[in-house]
Amino acid sequence: MTVVESHKDPQALTLTIKAEFTATPDKVWQVWSDPRKLERWWGPPTWPATFTSHDFVPGGRAQYYMTGPEGEKAHGWWEFVTIDAPNALTFDDGFADQSGAPQDDGLVTRAVVRLDGAFPGTLMTITSQFPSAQAMEQMVSMGMEEGMVGALGQVDAILAED
Repeated sequence: MTVVESHKDPQALTLTIKAEFTATPDKVWQVWSDPRKLERWWGPPTWPATFTSHDFVPGGRAQYYMTGPEGEKAHGWWEFVTIDAPNALTFDDGFADQSGAPQDDGLVTRAVVRLDGAFPGTLMTITSQFPSAQAMEQMVSMGMEEGMVGALGQVDAILAED
């Protein structure tokens, strides 16, 4: 498994997950910048993602849905805040309705992704910042931590293909 650490900090309202990959930061960056690669790992293995848009620029948006084992769909959106290829990106992540329109449910999470190539391979750190303790508790109880760990476990196979 590629995940080396998972840490919840209720005071800071963050969930941080770290994963190591044997590939370079440039190669790992592609699993974020290429929507066809992204949809192969974003979401737990039993809830694969389909990205219907992916405007990978600051201020750009992505829309996606994950399909569950019984065919149910969970829609989401991202808004890219910063992009510093191949080192870091920041985006806001929220739920959407079936048309892709953001839901006004207070569960928008800010994700900060950092890729560090200071050792052999790449250390990816994903820090999710929640707007409130209640939002953090709700997302964690929905399985966000386990889902991210499972999702990141799919990245090695994608990196091994190229």
